[in-house]
Amino acid sequence: MSGFFRFAAVLLVLALITGAADAQLRGHGGPVRAVAVSPDGSNAISGSFDTSAIRWSLARNAAEQVLRFHEGAVNAAVFLNDGRIATGGEDGKIAIWAPGNPQPANVFEGHTAPIVSLAASPDGATLASASWDHSIRLWPLAGGASHILEGHQQGVNGVAFTRDGRELVSAGYDATVRIWPLAGTGSPVIVTLPTPLNGVAVASDGEIVAAGADGYVRFLSPAGERRGEVETGGTPLIAVAVSGDGKLVAAAGIRGSVAIIERGNHKLARTLVGPGLPVWSVAFFPDHRTLLTGGTDRMVRRWDAETGDHIGAVVMGGPPDPLAAFAGDPGAEVFRACVACHTLAPDEGNRAGPTLAGIFGRRIATLPGYNFSPALKKLDIVWTPETVAKLFEIGPMAYTPGTKMPEQTIGSAVDRKALVEFLAKATKAK
Repeated sequence: MSGFFRFAAVLLVLALITGAADAQLRGHGGPVRAVAVSPDGSNAISGSFDTSAIRWSLARNAAEQVLRFHEGAVNAAVFLNDGRIATGGEDGKIAIWAPGNPQPANVFEGHTAPIVSLAASPDGATLASASWDHSIRLWPLAGGASHILEGHQQGVNGVAFTRDGRELVSAGYDATVRIWPLAGTGSPVIVTLPTPLNGVAVASDGEIVAAGADGYVRFLSPAGERRGEVETGGTPLIAVAVSGDGKLVAAAGIRGSVAIIERGNHKLARTLVGPGLPVWSVAFFPDHRTLLTGGTDRMVRRWDAETGDHIGAVVMGGPPDPLAAFAGDPGAEVFRACVACHTLAPDEGNRAGPTLAGIFGRRIATLPGYNFSPALKKLDIVWTPETVAKLFEIGPMAYTPGTKMPEQTIGSAVDRKALVEFLAKATKAK
């Protein structure tokens, strides 16, 4: 099948799937890490752990284009003033997409760690990116070298322009909000808060809204003075957005709920309750009340933020639990942390990582159809129970340098043994 017809077939399948779910958009093969809505409210863009971005028609609730370029999760997406789209990925790259084109018109490179947030300046001239390499970059969209803003001591998780475009606000895991003047060479205002920060937004009047890992939303004046805080439930917040009219704040949490806060009085108004899985991203429509969310259930959901109701015939719950058949297996419970990126069978859809079907006895980086890191292709590793256990004993970065896999270890030898025994059963060819 040619690339064109394969692409058309993908779009047809996605359209059939999404159309049946009304306001619920299905199509990604992994958690939805980023969502954005076009200025006119006609389109949305979503980015996923499955390494793709999808441009959606919100009028038809159907996928219009699948964008594939990034070598890892697509963590950030934004519409530009001229109708183009920018996506930022785990690979540290930014892709600029013109409507309808299957390949990026431009690619910006410079970050040395995942990009997790993007923002476009009000005048449309500049794109800002925040990265776990502790830096922010300002990219002239007309071309030219990027300008680097440094100072954060840990990963930068959020970035937003002020409404007049004169300042840029960033938030990082070092628990600081920084307000950067963009004219001249002045130093940023630095505000230290009690917790690591996972997101930031700026309201139309300049008030700064920061989402904390302690479950609090904190409000700062345009100059950085603390104005108040709202507790949303005690679990880490992942993303935050402010409606265009500045009245509402949406703060998404790791337990699957979204807190809606009335910004005028800094009060929790209501909570949108989803399927209990982490919500990674939120974005308001231009009508200031409709909200899009993207989460671990691989769906983009639509809500009425003023009433707390779903819009359309939205079915609660995500895809079937791939581990339901292994209930009670201790190795399956260890593997549950891996299901966002890996499948156990070859026909379970796309993920950010390769399928583990038939893994034992296979040489590393040889599975057909998956774009492995060049560094992995040079390694002399054959996957066995022993090598998989070693991977999680010392961590992917040490055992498989150059991997795109998130760093994680399993400290318990008992848990490692349970995992490899589970994989031996669950990934065996049938």
